[in-house]
Amino acid sequence: MSPKVWVAAMLVIAAGALVWIAVGSMGANLVYYWTPGELLEAGDSAKGATVRLGGMVKAGSISWDKETQILEFVCFDEAAEVKVRATQLPPDMFRENIGVVVEGQLGEDGVFHGDRMFVKHDNEYRAPHDPKERDVEELWKQLEGGNS
Repeated sequence: MSPKVWVAAMLVIAAGALVWIAVGSMGANLVYYWTPGELLEAGDSAKGATVRLGGMVKAGSISWDKETQILEFVCFDEAAEVKVRATQLPPDMFRENIGVVVEGQLGEDGVFHGDRMFVKHDNEYRAPHDPKERDVEELWKQLEGGNS
């Protein structure tokens, strides 16, 4: 076999291997965005899959456990409601009736367990004077005030 044919064959094999690796691992890295209605409609196939749940925070549903720092609330859309349990300190703008996106998994208990949370806001947002110093006590008061 000539050296040119051998080099061409090796390049084709290497290119094929790279394509196979890229396409094969792409599916494992995808995170789908679902509304509460779509999440519940998926049924058992949604359990355990990492997705981004997007909807609105239901008024009166916020519960904040100060000791364990677990936040619970109901995320809803026009079709359904899903209880969410988040283990992350919520963003400063988190409150009732605001759009929220939570990344996590639907558990066997029917609760969406989130580990990352984002809030949707308009362009009127102004950052705190010193964003490095978050007033956790003030955030707790806001969250607890949402329950009354």
